[in-house]
Amino acid sequence: MTLMIFVFLAILLAGVPVFIALAGSSLIYTHVVAGIPDFVILHRMAGGIDSFPLLAVPFFILAGNLMNSAGITNRIYDFAVACAGWMRGGLGHVNILGSVIFAGMSGTAIADAAGLGTIEIKAMQDHGYEKEFSVGVTAASATLGPIIPPSLPFVIYGMMANVSIGALFLGGIVPGLVMTLFMMAYVYYCARKYNMGRDQKFSFYVLGVTFIAALPALLTPAIIIGGMTFGWFTPTEAAIAACAWALILGVFLYRTMTWKQFYKISMDTIETTAGVLLIVGAASLFGWVLTTTRVAEAAAEALLQLTTNRYIILLLINLLLLAIGCFLEPIASISILVPVLMPILTKVGIDPVHFGVVMTLNLMIGLLHPPLGMVLFVLMRVAKLSLERATMAILPWLIPLLGSLIAITLIPDLTLWLPRLAGLVK
Repeated sequence: MTLMIFVFLAILLAGVPVFIALAGSSLIYTHVVAGIPDFVILHRMAGGIDSFPLLAVPFFILAGNLMNSAGITNRIYDFAVACAGWMRGGLGHVNILGSVIFAGMSGTAIADAAGLGTIEIKAMQDHGYEKEFSVGVTAASATLGPIIPPSLPFVIYGMMANVSIGALFLGGIVPGLVMTLFMMAYVYYCARKYNMGRDQKFSFYVLGVTFIAALPALLTPAIIIGGMTFGWFTPTEAAIAACAWALILGVFLYRTMTWKQFYKISMDTIETTAGVLLIVGAASLFGWVLTTTRVAEAAAEALLQLTTNRYIILLLINLLLLAIGCFLEPIASISILVPVLMPILTKVGIDPVHFGVVMTLNLMIGLLHPPLGMVLFVLMRVAKLSLERATMAILPWLIPLLGSLIAITLIPDLTLWLPRLAGLVK
């Protein structure tokens, strides 16, 4: 077992893709140490991706790509400017509000950073904001993408932890709003400290016009969440409905999408989905080995010998996740760690829906940092900043993000109130 973990870390640190590190280290153990037949290994890997909830993955990825290419981001941004551009530090607030709206469509932090980030950073620079401030607020607000539903990490977590994806989606709404308030408060603080002004006057007329233009796009979260809450859709069917709605907007209403664009979007979706499923399949084998060798059980017992206080355990797990999030992408982290951590959560009475939101937020914060922070790398390219400058620009924004994480960790009702109201958790 020690050999497998050592090989996994060695391969990963060598810069090899995550799924190869997972599969390679697992295969060395199963063949060299345990002598497990090949057909059992293949069955475990195939079984890891033979899951109905996983069908939602390609459709949520496709929906996010369609929204990015259908001219929806510009309309969302214009509406956000009308809502918040009159406040001090206006475009900072607009940046966050735009991410809140777009998070209800994309489901990933990278789609948020790439889609809205390009528009937001350019607009903030045109209005005289410092490039570092623009990059920092854009990176921080991108973490809302997987917290406010729909959420690709929630789908993977729900499958791995055997938790209702609908409950996770509802559970992310209030924590997303808490994060929004923390970040907007930090923008207000920066605006007061650096004497930032207002970017435009408030106008009910402009607000009405931009709202009407953005209304079809704003209906997307209502279709997804409303459909699942009322029992009209499963998460997979909700993802398909979101794709259909995005196609209607892009092809028939806004008329901004061509067949050539649709082909490119489809190929990008296939490529991304293949990468996700390779990681899930390899991580399923890795997790199965950890379970059958009782590593997960041993880790749970070792931690519980130190303490049985759920808050101390949550603190230790948070520190672990924040560290791992800097080195592993969220899908791989969830697939590897959930089988290890679930026995601990069960024994101390931590609700798995609450923990799903806490885990996802930890891993989203990891996307903002070297060495593998994908949001950081996307915004470096968009803003044409060096790695050092981009990293330093993002560091102050850990204050509102970690503040949100502490609040969400210590107050489970922030996550569980809506799922309880809908009867999805006790």
